[in-house]
Amino acid sequence: MDPSSTRNIGKYASLALLLPISTGIGYLMGHGLDLLFHTSWLQYIFLALGTVSGFISLIRELDKEK
Repeated sequence: MDPSSTRNIGKYASLALLLPISTGIGYLMGHGLDLLFHTSWLQYIFLALGTVSGFISLIRELDKEK
């Protein structure tokens, strides 16, 4: 296996994890703020923000390759 294919495997593996991780972090931040402020709706807003952030980051990374 040559080094360039190993580098591509790592790059695409990180792209595959980018969206779920950003969504999870957004949810956890919202959940923590819900516990802090005694609300129940911030987790959904931060879940959406994390998902949108993940899609934007994914599109930017894929656009770099062109």
